[in-house]
Amino acid sequence: MMRLKLLLAVAALLVAGAVSAAAEDCPVKPFEMDGIITAVNAASSCDASMKVFEACQMGSTADIQFGDAVEKKCGAQFLSRLSTSRKRVYEDQLGRCDEKYADKQGTMWRSAAAMCRAGISQRYAHRLGK
Repeated sequence: MMRLKLLLAVAALLVAGAVSAAAEDCPVKPFEMDGIITAVNAASSCDASMKVFEACQMGSTADIQFGDAVEKKCGAQFLSRLSTSRKRVYEDQLGRCDEKYADKQGTMWRSAAAMCRAGISQRYAHRLGK
């Protein structure tokens, strides 16, 4: 029981440290969710939106919204040009990100899935974008 409490305390400190580091590197001041989403949406390109997401990620479920915004930003460069079958492949790849972390406990795994999905969208934008 004591080990579990110690482990949870260490995990809490690591998460707090990661959020603090993200707040320092994040170009959005103050470090707030709405501001980060606005910055991702306002970014000049798919890559720029991904940079904001990477710098501002919180390691929590909040990252799902940031990742969704990156997916939309990047998807605007290629989604309309995908055939139905290629779109299905793209959506399957996004789904694999969710499946990869589905059995993991904790919000940091939702963050990892969001980053995975955003990365796939960014790669598609590089390959198929303007």
